[in-house]
Amino acid sequence: MATNLKWAPVLALLLVAAMVGSTSAGNIAVYWGQNGNEGTLADTCNSGLYAYVILAFLTTFGNGQTPVLNLAGHCDPGSGGCTGLSSDIQTCQSQGIKVLLSIGGATGSYGLSSTDDANSVADYLWNSYLGAALQTGQFDNVWIQFYNNPGCAYANGDDTNLVNAWSTWTSSVTAGSFYLGLPASTQAAGSGYIEPGTLTGTVLPAIKGVGKYGGIMVWNRFYDVQNNYSAQVKDSV
Repeated sequence: MATNLKWAPVLALLLVAAMVGSTSAGNIAVYWGQNGNEGTLADTCNSGLYAYVILAFLTTFGNGQTPVLNLAGHCDPGSGGCTGLSSDIQTCQSQGIKVLLSIGGATGSYGLSSTDDANSVADYLWNSYLGAALQTGQFDNVWIQFYNNPGCAYANGDDTNLVNAWSTWTSSVTAGSFYLGLPASTQAAGSGYIEPGTLTGTVLPAIKGVGKYGGIMVWNRFYDVQNNYSAQVKDSV
């Protein structure tokens, strides 16, 4: 299973557009938007923990549907209640933190029925969220979900499947950097949690040796705050 890409659809690979500068250290990306108790977007960026904050999720798009942004308890886009996010995004950007948008999610109504449908969704994303920001950018980062996917997750003290899967992704997909997607606590996902000490002492040294390592992606901000996960591993990422 770890030697081919047949499991690619299951891994929920997330390709996110970002303009990325060179760096010798890894970064931390975090998902924000699916728990009203996780604090504001500005609070998240002001924590000093993250290089990327991923808004979760655009849950409805394609098949002629009007796209819908679902930010759980934070705001209601349908009523215009999310316009206040613009100032928070500016706060993040002023610190050099990139704010990205995740499309899809575990549940929702989305899909692309034709080339025209795909173009329509792309136009919506560009006009609503991107504008001219990416005119000179590069599709550079690949975030891979190594949780709730037993075939490639760390389990029972064994990182063999994880390291093998990482090697397969980095050798088979053309991208500048790859991120190890992990849950921030045992409550954040059904499987795949790695204790901070194990992550920094065993897992990260193993995958950094493979190459194309960009950092870790954490699900999600709420659980990260509860477990203090990113703060514990940041210096070693």
